[in-house]
Amino acid sequence: MEVTQEELATTDSIAIRALKDITFGSVAGITSKFFEHPFDLTKVRLQSQVLDAKARFSGPLDCLMQTWRKEGIAGLYRGLPAPIVGAMAENASLFWSYTEIQNAIKWANRIPRTSQLSLGQLALAGAGAGAVTSFVLTPIELVKCKMQVQMLMTPPAAAFSTSSGTAAATLSVPSLTPKLPGPIAVLTSVVRETGLRGLWLGHTGTLIRETGGGAAWFAAKEGASALLLQRRGLALADKRELRPWESAAAGACAGVAYNVALFPADTVKSAMQTEAELRGPRADGERPTFGGTAREMWRRGGVRGLYAGCGITVARAIPSSALIFLIYDGLTQRFG
Repeated sequence: MEVTQEELATTDSIAIRALKDITFGSVAGITSKFFEHPFDLTKVRLQSQVLDAKARFSGPLDCLMQTWRKEGIAGLYRGLPAPIVGAMAENASLFWSYTEIQNAIKWANRIPRTSQLSLGQLALAGAGAGAVTSFVLTPIELVKCKMQVQMLMTPPAAAFSTSSGTAAATLSVPSLTPKLPGPIAVLTSVVRETGLRGLWLGHTGTLIRETGGGAAWFAAKEGASALLLQRRGLALADKRELRPWESAAAGACAGVAYNVALFPADTVKSAMQTEAELRGPRADGERPTFGGTAREMWRRGGVRGLYAGCGITVARAIPSSALIFLIYDGLTQRFG
């Protein structure tokens, strides 16, 4: 069957749009990650201590200050390489999937490609984009979380060694700043100990968080954008007319909606992914489960435990999401 010039042009435009979504999303994600990483590290450490017998930190500010005093700037950015890769993969996948699922919804409902979907349909597309992204994100977040709690692990016992020239034993004291394994070492260790399946430890939590969060993130952004455009007599279809501050404001609303929506799922996921480092392997050798970890966290900390680190997460999500959409919308308007 002969392919028409119009069909070829449509195929090319879809491929170009996908490439732009991936590129713009990657740039926006990387930029925002440098800003938000210290706050994400604080969130993970607060979430990880819920099941500890005694909390290491009294709150987010105490966690930030202790990390700064004991580990310096390097400590605040511990585990950054994994989130940088994650930010590229997450935002590229999110924006690309979001566009393609919108196109699929239009095709299924015989809606013209140039028409605007309803807010409910956009939320559905956001949920689908989040679900797709969760499969990419779980291994990256596993490595990130394990690295972010490395300095909280109990140091190895002091080792005794005998000098070759004397009979006296000398105490080998662990360095105050031990060399810790990097992301590749952590990744290979997980695969060696638990197989490839182990890279998706905590995936249930990521899937729940990203599916619900994706719906909330995109719906809040689109809804806020529509209200801001409406003030100037424009429709949501005119998104290219968004001013920079409007993109940032709508993005800030999206950040709040994403994190408040299903935050407990993220807390359970973080506790599962750091259990081996902070509390050691289980006596029965079983892997932690999402349901079992959630019940234990509820028993020990209640609602407060499940929302550990939520305040600082929302606080950093406001400027972070604002920055993501400011950059993404700006690049789309400029290179569209």
